[in-house]
Amino acid sequence: MTDTYVERLPRPALARAVRTVWIHTTGDQPSVHRHLPTGGVELHAPLGGIPVLVGPLIGYWLEPLPPRTVIVGIRFLPASPPPLPVALDDLVGQRVPLGDLWGPAAGRLADDMAATGDGLRAAGVLEEYLLQRYRDARVDRVIREAVANLMPWEHAEVRDVAAHVALSPSQLRRRSLHTVGLAPKTLQRTLRFQGFLALAQAGATASGRRGADGIAGLAVDAGYTDQAHLNRECLRLTGLTPRQLLHGDLDRCACGHDHAASYQPFLRSRMDRAG
Repeated sequence: MTDTYVERLPRPALARAVRTVWIHTTGDQPSVHRHLPTGGVELHAPLGGIPVLVGPLIGYWLEPLPPRTVIVGIRFLPASPPPLPVALDDLVGQRVPLGDLWGPAAGRLADDMAATGDGLRAAGVLEEYLLQRYRDARVDRVIREAVANLMPWEHAEVRDVAAHVALSPSQLRRRSLHTVGLAPKTLQRTLRFQGFLALAQAGATASGRRGADGIAGLAVDAGYTDQAHLNRECLRLTGLTPRQLLHGDLDRCACGHDHAASYQPFLRSRMDRAG
């Protein structure tokens, strides 16, 4: 049995909240998964285990995984977490059992997912459950608009984003911490790095600026000053250099997984801006 990891886009009804659905099946040997900051929260539900909510990350996290384990994950977009009884800044870097947040409903969800005996079907159960949770959820549309303007292709200053959504910088910071878990500047740095990964994994061609091609060119296109700037951020966020993370290949990460579904929202926002 080999280690496999697959991603897919969420159901259309969840597309404004969920970035991607993933299923990780470990092989006959223990493995380690490197989780990277994405700007959002994640829900991890091992079949037969305890579902946990992973709060926003500001650095990488290495998770040891036992052999022959199936984990279904949901990666949420920033500003669109599942309904929770706490502010997101209370969950930064935390792994919280879902039962502590959703009560007995989390146990019933875990049982229903385990009963499928299959990662794909379990993912469908989880998505159906989230559709019910989101039915009456309130969305902070101001922060959602702010996040859209913090995407890497916008090259916006935080103070200008605050003015765009009719907030003072301090108001934007407070609401971002509550809704996203991260201050706007921290979120912007995270989204910039995710934008670079989106370009790299899509095999994008650099814009052709003089002296900037390959990784260096994509770094500039994502909003970095130069490749040295990218290298520093990559080491801080992942513990690896860009070439180590991408295994020297601009369309796969070192883990060998295809993350195309995760990066579609970034590439779509870039095309929308270009258009």
